[in-house]
Amino acid sequence: MSTPRFLNLPPGVTPLKLETPQGAFAALEALPVSGVVERWPALLVPGLTGSKEDFIAVLQTLAQSGRRVLAVDLRGQYETPGPDDPGAYTCAALGADIDLLAQIVGDGEPLHLVGHSFGGLVTREAVIDGRTKFASYTLMSSGPAAIVGRRAHASRRIMEEVPRFGLEQVWHDSFEPEALSAGVPDDILAFLRKRLLSNSPVGLSRMAQEVVSMHDRTEELRQVEVPTLVLYGEHDDGWPADVQAEMAQALGAEIVVVPGAAHSPAVEAPETTAAALIRFWNRAETRHMDTRSASV
Repeated sequence: MSTPRFLNLPPGVTPLKLETPQGAFAALEALPVSGVVERWPALLVPGLTGSKEDFIAVLQTLAQSGRRVLAVDLRGQYETPGPDDPGAYTCAALGADIDLLAQIVGDGEPLHLVGHSFGGLVTREAVIDGRTKFASYTLMSSGPAAIVGRRAHASRRIMEEVPRFGLEQVWHDSFEPEALSAGVPDDILAFLRKRLLSNSPVGLSRMAQEVVSMHDRTEELRQVEVPTLVLYGEHDDGWPADVQAEMAQALGAEIVVVPGAAHSPAVEAPETTAAALIRFWNRAETRHMDTRSASV
């Protein structure tokens, strides 16, 4: 469970609703507090039990590089409503949502796409399906196939216990004790409870099923011509570091290992993470411009 360290929105960051043919998606929009938007926009997608708030600590820095940056809640996640149809929460269905959002946010411009953890599996679908041409793609603490280790165990518990006992009971039995043992402050604890209970139970359990059963699509992703970055914390306990490094090598992707971070680099090392993303995005844009100039 990604746990934001603060909830107050920085200057230049505001909540909004992104209207799509599939309904409204809750988002946080970040714009430069000085200067103008002169670079391509970015879309940030959270993990299984997360939300757009997981990116609060990096939004202002990312936007100040001259970009419009949006973090969203997935369908059925926190402040984005979703149906009671389990089929709406497969990686493929959620990836189609990302295509819609990218086309709206990009508004004809190339767009940088970032997927954290389960969000990486979802965004990967959008990159592979070819409906949207992305400026770059970042897999943040996300692996090539199903998650493993203790996070896989936690996801299986969600998959099995949410339909049987409901979100409130799962909060009291699992999420609350974990947060209390980690010394989470009262205001953040209240947010975590509100966020979990606001999820679609059908959606959360189906997404948990997806994250523990997803097959490897590295070879298909490798066929897509998009600048790719694999970024993860040196202490990641989701997908092992060597697994993510091997995936990066197979993709021919750039790789950044964030010192001191675990599974949520945007929370645990926001400045390092934001700086790495900005460098990568700038290089991707420069390469695009160079390629376009050479073809003229």
